[in-house]
Parts: sequence; C-alpha cells; structure tokens
Amino acid sequence: MAEIQLKNISKRWGSFVGVKDLNLTIADQEFLVLLGPSGCGKTTTMRMIAGLEDVTIGDILVDGKRINNLDPKDRDCAMVFQSYALYPNLDVYENIRFPLRMRKIPNAEHEERVMRAAQMVELEDFLHRKPAELSGGQRQRVALARAIVRQPNIFLMDEPLSNLDAKLRVSTRAQIKNLSHELKVTTIYVTHDQIEAMTLADRVVVMSAGVVQQVGTPTDIYDNPANTFVASFIGSPAMNLLEGHIENGTFTGKDVKISGIDSPLNGPVTLGYRAEDATVGAENPSINAPVYSMELLGDATMVTFRIGGTIAIVKAGKDFRAKIGETVTAAIPASICHLFDATTGDHL
Repeated sequence: MAEIQLKNISKRWGSFVGVKDLNLTIADQEFLVLLGPSGCGKTTTMRMIAGLEDVTIGDILVDGKRINNLDPKDRDCAMVFQSYALYPNLDVYENIRFPLRMRKIPNAEHEERVMRAAQMVELEDFLHRKPAELSGGQRQRVALARAIVRQPNIFLMDEPLSNLDAKLRVSTRAQIKNLSHELKVTTIYVTHDQIEAMTLADRVVVMSAGVVQQVGTPTDIYDNPANTFVASFIGSPAMNLLEGHIENGTFTGKDVKISGIDSPLNGPVTLGYRAEDATVGAENPSINAPVYSMELLGDATMVTFRIGGTIAIVKAGKDFRAKIGETVTAAIPASICHLFDATTGDHL
C-alpha cells in the first residue's frame, strides 16, 4: 500500500524556482504521469519523492508518514532511468539480481524472484548475455526487471522510453502498461511525450515552469483543457488555436468564420478545435484558405493551413488530395469549439 501526498511542495535553488506550491494526492496503485516540456519541474518533483533532491518547503507523506528526512534507500522506491544504468561486467541475471544482494535479501529467494521478474519482461532467453550483447529495448527491459525484482511500494520512471526508436517505444510502452496492471504498484512516470501520457496514465499532471496547469484523466484533459498551454501540449496533432473576435455567437478571424457558438462573450478570444472534428470540403465552410502543406498518414491525410501566422490542421480522409497553394474549404462545428481568454489563455 502506498498513497503519496505532496503538500505545498516547493523547490528552489537561490532565486530560481523549480517547483512551486505543488499539492497532489496519488492514490494507492495509481499510475500517475507527470507531463510537460523540459525544465517544467516534473523530474525535480519525482526526485524529491525519491529523496534525491531536498524539499525546500512542504511535506511528502507516504501512507500518512512524513518521509522528507528519510534517506533514499529507506523510502522503498525503485527507479527506472532514461539511461539504462546497467553494469557492463555483469550478465542480465546478475544485473537483475543486484538489488537483492544490496538489500541483503536471503539468497534462497533470489532465483525465484529474478526468474519471475525476467519472465514478466520476456527476458528468460537472455539471462546469460552481457548488456553489450543486447538491443536498446532489451536493455530497458533489464532495467525494468531490476526495479520489479525489489518488489517496492513505489515505482518511479524517468522518461524510460526516450532512448528507444519509434517501434520499440510502442512495444515497450505496451509492456509497461501490462506490467502496471499486473504489479498493482503506485507508479509515477515522467515524460515530455503526450502520447505516452495519454496511453499509460490513470491521471495526468500537466506542468509548466514549475506550476501545475491541470490534473485529470487523459480524457478529461484532452476534451476540456484548462488553458491554451494544455490545449497546445495534449493531442497529436495538438489542438488548433486561432486568434480572432467573437460577437453575437460568431467567431471571425483571418480566413475563418464560425457561426452559432453558444457564448455571451463579445471581443477578442482564442478559439480552439481538434483536427479530427473538422471536415474538409463540407457545405457552409468555416475555413477558406490555401493549403500550406499535406501529410499522408496512411489512414488519414492531414491538411495544414496557415491562418494569420498560425498553423491550423484538419484531418481528412486517406484518399483526399490537394496541391499546395490550392484553396480548400473546411467546416468546424460550433458545438466542438473551445474559447480561451486572449490575454491569460484560460478556458472560458
């Protein structure tokens, strides 16, 4: 059992604030993803939980017990890093076994625990190989097994897939998802990749400049972003954001006009829509602009417009074709539009 509470957590180095006034409760067995760009404070938050960074202000509690002053070795956390951090002179078996030796687990338990961990990450046939004889994906699985074998209360994963190629990222991501289901251990996962966050998380914490922007399920954050930062960070492609004015329920911007928006607002706003919610070539078009670029994805075609200095994308069918510079229309239903404050970026 491991419920983690972060109460008014801040981390400062002199005048620089890495994390500011973070309050968060992570439920037992929850898979929580800290998401944001480089320098947003996500890794610093995880390192404070692990005990690798001291907390400047605030308290960290695990199952109600304050752990601020505990050494990292006493916090019962297992970490998986971006770098595999394997011992090159030890084979896979001994790399996985190493934490058991360090923690003085009775030797009689080693064989069973190592083999179980190796089986969970499908490494049984590689136990006598050295790390240099393994692929990147296999090395990352050794690192996962080394964390699993400890049977910790908390898993901490710091961008474990970022060194893998695209195909390996997909397969290893699925493996981590399956492991979290099997192990039922509280997991904190740090990434800048929103696809990893959307596919792995029970909840996502979106951070920027040390401040939490939004906390919610992947669906909540995708469907109802709290501000333009979250809207522009979540989704592949991210939400389109168009500058313009709204008056009497009609949004108007360069090459864009959308009527029937249910809003009493009048004045400058930022309008957001998802690429998959718009329709190319529909009647009563909202966009009438030349094609800036096209991307063929196999199952769909992404049509990109340049509208008032902003890139706007519409997802079309896989058979749609148009030349760059050709004027194309697209319809954006008023019911799916999001309105954000033009100054603060907050969702209206």
